[in-house]
Amino acid sequence: MEFFEYSTIKVIWWLLVGILLVGFAIMDGHDMGVGSLLPFVGKTDEERRIVINTVGPHWDGNQVWFITAGGAIFAAWPLVYATAFSGFYWAMLLVLWALFFRPVGFDYRSKINNPTWRKIWDWGLFVGGFIPPVIFGVAFGNLLLGVPFHFDNNLLPFYTGSFFALLNPFALLCGVVSSAMIIFHGGVYLMHRTEGDVHRRAHTAVNIAAAVILLGFTAGGIWVAFGIDGYAIVSGSVNPSALPNPLSKEVVRSEGAWLANYRTYPVSMLVPALAYVGVILAWLLAKSGKTFAAFWSSAIALCGIIGTAGVSLFPFIMPSSSDLRSSLTVWDAASSHLTLSVMLVATLIFMPIIILYTRWAYSVMRGKVTAAYIRENDHSAY
Repeated sequence: MEFFEYSTIKVIWWLLVGILLVGFAIMDGHDMGVGSLLPFVGKTDEERRIVINTVGPHWDGNQVWFITAGGAIFAAWPLVYATAFSGFYWAMLLVLWALFFRPVGFDYRSKINNPTWRKIWDWGLFVGGFIPPVIFGVAFGNLLLGVPFHFDNNLLPFYTGSFFALLNPFALLCGVVSSAMIIFHGGVYLMHRTEGDVHRRAHTAVNIAAAVILLGFTAGGIWVAFGIDGYAIVSGSVNPSALPNPLSKEVVRSEGAWLANYRTYPVSMLVPALAYVGVILAWLLAKSGKTFAAFWSSAIALCGIIGTAGVSLFPFIMPSSSDLRSSLTVWDAASSHLTLSVMLVATLIFMPIIILYTRWAYSVMRGKVTAAYIRENDHSAY
C-alpha cells in the first residue's frame, strides 16, 4: 500500500493538512464570521434571526473540517499533536470553551421568546465565533516566533513557557489578521444571503475588515522579514526518508530565514499575492453586488494568508525557541510510512464525499433569508 516514497508522502501530508486547515477556514470560518457579526448587523430580534438562519442549517456540518483537521494532525504528526496540546493547553481549552456556546446557542436561542434570554445567547454565539479565530491566529504567530519546548532522550516533550507569554505583540497582530479575515469572509457570505439593513451593515463590516486585513498582513510580512529571526536546517543534517527523530538534526536561527523559500522558489511569491488579490477582488465584487463571486474570492484570500504561513515555515511545523534541534519538521515529525499511506487512501475516498455532501446541502438551502421567511417559519427557523 506504500504508493509513494516516504519523503514524498511526508510532503503530500503537509499539503493535505494545509488543505484541511484552509477548508476549515472557508467553511467553518464563514459561519464563525457570521457569529462574530451577529450582535452588530442585527439590531432587532427578527434581524438577528435572519442572520442566524443563514448559517443555522450548516454550521455543524462545517465543523467536520475542524474535527478532520485535528484528527489528521494527530495521525500524521503525532509529535506535533502531543507537543502543541501540551504547550498550548490553556489556549486550546479557551477555544473549546468558546465553541461550547455554538451548539447550545443555535439550538436554544429561539426556544424562549424572552429578550434577555435571546440577547445572552446572541453574545454567546459571538464568543463562539470570535474567540477561536483569534486564538488560532495567535498560535500561528507563536509558531513563527518559536515555541519554548524541548524533548528529552526518550522524545518526551517539555513545554517551558506560559499562557501569557503567548500573548506577545506579533502573535496578537496575527490574531487580529486571523479574526479580520474570518469576519470579512462571514460578512461577504451575509451579503450574499441577506437583503436590506442587514445586507448594508454586513457591507460596512466587509469594508472595515478588508482594510484591517491588508494593513495587518502587510505589517506582519514586514515584521517577519526584518524583525524576526527565522529557522533553518543546516544542510545535510536531516534525511527526509529517515524515521522520525527530531533530535538528529542541526538547526540555526538567522535574520530573514523565513523568506528562504521565496528566494529559492520565486513562484511561491504567488501565495502571498493571492491574499492581496483575493481581498481586493472580493471587496470590489461585493461592492458591485456580485456576492457569490466575492465569497469565492474571499476564499482565495484565506488560501493566500494561511498558505503564506505554511510556505514561510516549511519544512518546519513547530519550531523550538529553547532547544533548536527539538524543532519539529515535516521530515522528522511524521508517522510511519504505512500509516501515512493508509490514511492517504482513506482521505482520497472520504474527502470527495464530504465535499459533494456539502455542495448538495448548500444548493438545497440557497437563496436569501428574508423577514418573510422568518415569519412564515416562526416555529421551525432558528
